[in-house]
Amino acid sequence: MLDATPRQLAAGSLALIVLTVLGAWYLSHAGGGGAAAAAPPAAIKVEENGAGGGSVFVHVAGAVRDAGVYRLRAGSRVDDAIGRAGGATARADLSQVNLAAKLEDGRQVLVPRRAPATAAAPAGGTASAPGAPGVPLNINAATLEQLDTLPGLGPVTAQKILDYREANGGFGSVEELGRVPGIGDKRLATLREQVRV
Repeated sequence: MLDATPRQLAAGSLALIVLTVLGAWYLSHAGGGGAAAAAPPAAIKVEENGAGGGSVFVHVAGAVRDAGVYRLRAGSRVDDAIGRAGGATARADLSQVNLAAKLEDGRQVLVPRRAPATAAAPAGGTASAPGAPGVPLNINAATLEQLDTLPGLGPVTAQKILDYREANGGFGSVEELGRVPGIGDKRLATLREQVRV
């Protein structure tokens, strides 16, 4: 019994010494391991920042072959977005679009359609001129050029009217013009006497 107790004490002392040595070794290596472990998150953070700012989403619409939402690299141009949408159609009026403009995330790239050649002929006629007394412009039949002559409208808003008309099968009332992006209550009020359905 007495022989067993000193053995147990010696084994316990030896175990305590081994644990102390292992603990010291672990603590000396934990500092280096902690620094090494801290480096990868910094590298990952840089990658996330690069990836997050590396692309933009744009909606390409109007006179393109395949309208839709596209993801492009940050720094891409309007010309790149039109190319991703299959390119402009034969009816596209690219003179109204700044092809060199940088794309912004969440924006729409609208390619207007060129007015038919026959619409340009009646320039001096007063009987069908929009805004003439008693002759309001039919918004369900008007061309881009005719809509562009209305007060407060430009070619981009005129194209939006044509796009809305095409997507919804025409206008049911003049008030429906208020649903077209770019036409607010104030502009609609100035158009009410100038247009009809």
